[in-house]
This record gives sequence, C-alpha cells and structure tokens, in this order.
Amino acid sequence: MSAVIERIRALPSWQVTLTAALLVLGFLIAAQLAAEGPRIRYTSQERAPLIETALGLQDQQDGLQARILELRARIVELEGEQPGSEALVKELNAALEKARISGGLVQLTGPGILFRLEDAEQAGGSSDSLVTARDLRTLVQELWLAGAEAISINGERVTTSTAVLDIGNAILVNSAYLAPPYLVDAIGPTDLYERLSTSPSFVEFVRSRIEPYGLRLAFAEADSVTISAYAGSIRSRYARPDPSASAPP
Repeated sequence: MSAVIERIRALPSWQVTLTAALLVLGFLIAAQLAAEGPRIRYTSQERAPLIETALGLQDQQDGLQARILELRARIVELEGEQPGSEALVKELNAALEKARISGGLVQLTGPGILFRLEDAEQAGGSSDSLVTARDLRTLVQELWLAGAEAISINGERVTTSTAVLDIGNAILVNSAYLAPPYLVDAIGPTDLYERLSTSPSFVEFVRSRIEPYGLRLAFAEADSVTISAYAGSIRSRYARPDPSASAPP
C-alpha cells in the first residue's frame, strides 16, 4: 500500500488533477444515463392521458357547435311556423298605446270645444265674482259626463291624478300655478257642446254660479283641438296592480 502511495506522490501534480477531473466527469455521465430511462418513460406515460383529454374536449366542442347550429335552425323554423307572433306584438303595442292615451301620456288632436272662463268684469271685493278651483272642477266634470275624451286647463292635461286647488290668488293644476283667464280645452264627439248644454247639471251650474256673479264663460267649437300630453310625474302611493287580474283563468 505504501508503494502505491509513493508512486502517486511521484506523479506530476497536473496528472493527478486531470485524473480526478476525468473520474468526476465519468461519474456524472453515468448518473445522467441512469436517470434518462425513467425520465423518458415518465414523459411517455404522461403524454398519453393529455392527448386523450385533448381529444375528448375537442369532441365535446364539436358536439356543442352542432347543438348550436341545430338550435338556430329550430328558431328559424319556429319563426316561420308562427306568423301570429307578429299579430300578437301589434296587439300588445295597440293595448300599450291605449293605456298611454288613457293615462294622458300622449298628445291628442281631434274635434272638440274651447272654453274661456274669466272673473267678473267688475269683480269688486267679493270672492264670489272670482273664478275658483271648484268652478273649474265643475266644468271639467260636466265635460267628462258629456263624453269628452281629453281635457286640459291652460295647457295642463287633466288626468285621474290631477288636483285642481285654490292656492292664494292662483289655482293649482297638477304642479302648475295658473292665473286667469282659464282656458279649458276638450276633445270629444262632434255634438259635445250639444250634450253639455242640454245637461241639467250644467244648466244649473250656469244659472246658479255663472250668471248671478257675472263670471264670463265663452266657448267655441273647433274641428281640430290639440291636447298636450301630461308632463308631470306619475306616482301611485296607494294603488297597486291586482295580482288576480293578471292570473291565468
């Protein structure tokens, strides 16, 4: 053993270093070759499931695309089989328009009558010689009873929620303060004034309120009267839709 050690010591230092480096390099190459087989096997084992999964997803995508095309074709088929749907839409739009007209949300034009109601020419200090909210409410009510379909006071559309109130020296209609003269426009049948003038309650209103206190009431029939749409907000504090009205029979 000592002889071998003596021989190694006798070798040049560069040979010893080179020999050690070659031994380390050989060891690393052997270790890499030993690990290469399992790595290749591992990669091959993992690749097969990934390919299988990708193929499965592709099949699902193809199936979904085919279903989409099928549903699109079915929609076109149903649209062609139900020509009544267009008629249903027209019917719903007509009902909606009727509701908007009834609610005063649409400007209307048609034959009607124009009233002009003013205070007495010599009003003096008596409040009876001034037009009041009650006078306007009475005239509007008589017009409704005579068959009017739309009414406005100084351009303010009268709806089911319209309030006509005395506020100081003015009259409040909807949210507008109005001053005399008061112009009451109404759309209705061509014989609207005839119906109104023959109404016993309207005749009594003229005899008991207009004539005794000198209030001035003038009218004119017109072939075309325009009633503006209601411009205020629509809020129902107490009214709610009746569920039974929309329930299926």
